[in-house]
Amino acid sequence: MKEFIKTFTANKRIALLGFGREGRSTYRLLRDVFPQKTITIIDENEDVRLNADLILDQYLAFITGKDCMGSIGNFDIAIKSPGIPSHSLPEISNGLQLTSQTDIFLQYYGKQVIGITGTKGKSTTSSLIYHILKNAGKHALFVGNIGIPPFDCINEIKPDTSIVMELSSHQLEFVTHAPHISVLLNIFQEHLDHYNSYKDYQLAKLNIGKYQNKGDYFIYNNDNEAIVNLLSEICPFETQMLPFSIIPNSSAVLRLNDDQILLTLGDEILNLYDTSAGQPLKGQHNVYNILAAATSCYLRGATIDEIGAGIRSFKGLEHRIEFVGEYFGIVWYNDSIATIPEATIEAVKTLKDVDTLILGGFDRGIDYSILYPFLIGSGIRNIIFVGEAGKRIKQEFALFGQKSLNLFEAADYVQVVQIAAEQTQKGRICLLSPAAASYDMFKNFEDRGNTFKKLIRVPQ
Repeated sequence: MKEFIKTFTANKRIALLGFGREGRSTYRLLRDVFPQKTITIIDENEDVRLNADLILDQYLAFITGKDCMGSIGNFDIAIKSPGIPSHSLPEISNGLQLTSQTDIFLQYYGKQVIGITGTKGKSTTSSLIYHILKNAGKHALFVGNIGIPPFDCINEIKPDTSIVMELSSHQLEFVTHAPHISVLLNIFQEHLDHYNSYKDYQLAKLNIGKYQNKGDYFIYNNDNEAIVNLLSEICPFETQMLPFSIIPNSSAVLRLNDDQILLTLGDEILNLYDTSAGQPLKGQHNVYNILAAATSCYLRGATIDEIGAGIRSFKGLEHRIEFVGEYFGIVWYNDSIATIPEATIEAVKTLKDVDTLILGGFDRGIDYSILYPFLIGSGIRNIIFVGEAGKRIKQEFALFGQKSLNLFEAADYVQVVQIAAEQTQKGRICLLSPAAASYDMFKNFEDRGNTFKKLIRVPQ
């Protein structure tokens, strides 16, 4: 990999766009390969110049401040961090190669990569794939959107290593290479503040299959309307297409048939897993995740018995329909990961006995219209709204004409928990599944979920 980087960037003027976790990772590898090559960091944050790890680097240049991105035309290669929105970049000239750590990594290691993306479920599916492979005795690494930049793991990669790579739309937006096995779980409205349009977001997701080759596999959700519509608009991919479905009597090559996960490869029909044999992941949405994970692992050499053992021994992830405990006589669940209405609906359907639902957070302009009729028929009695998104949902819900639910507004999560403790019927569920981002009050959805749990677990 290091020799590839040396050839790829030789005699080129290099800029790093953004200096977050991935930017720092790219810098470390470049500096290892080129101890005396000038590298320029472009970042709006002026304080990046004060980074203790950079002060002694005499071959480092900085361009910082509000208009810093306008200077990228002065370079041959710009390696963009995922967090920089595409609309913040100037028009790219013909002489500039805009790339990313993800694309460089896929160009070199793509044949060993299982890449997973989707608006929801990618962390659970990626973690399940990694767990199954490790449980089967395979040498596997887990990198990407979970917080481990792939460049940080290159010294651990062997020829037989399976690289499980969780990929966000931001990481996929500018790629021109793809994983050997690509999984597209679903597409819903999300990250509308990062893209010029919802269609741009969808196309970024689709890149995970667009650049595959003939011997690769594209595993995608044939029940997801956005994916089906996208694929109908574009030319067929060169890859081997493996659509999956849980609709009864589906003809998809990967399908759920009377609890059996069936995969058709050529003339062979494989029974990969019997979902009635036990699974720790609740909900219909997780059946989709299991279908995709089981198939990915089979294609990477796991046996059917190893796949079954891995699924049954897997533990669900934190902040994803997570059982917090029973406090004040109430059953509490934390689903802070739910930042879109579709995820909230699935959580309520999964738990079935939700009495109080907590909605709201940072408002990104998402369309919540599918949520309102569902809530009226859901059996929920109380809804607590928080944040600007909560205020908008409450206003729209009132206009929808509902009169049967108790609606409350909270200023913060201390008040959220107080209202929930007072209003939720004993023995029933209070669910945090906010259908909105967390950035108004918290660093991220993990911070929101942890705060919620901490406030619940007070001495009684």
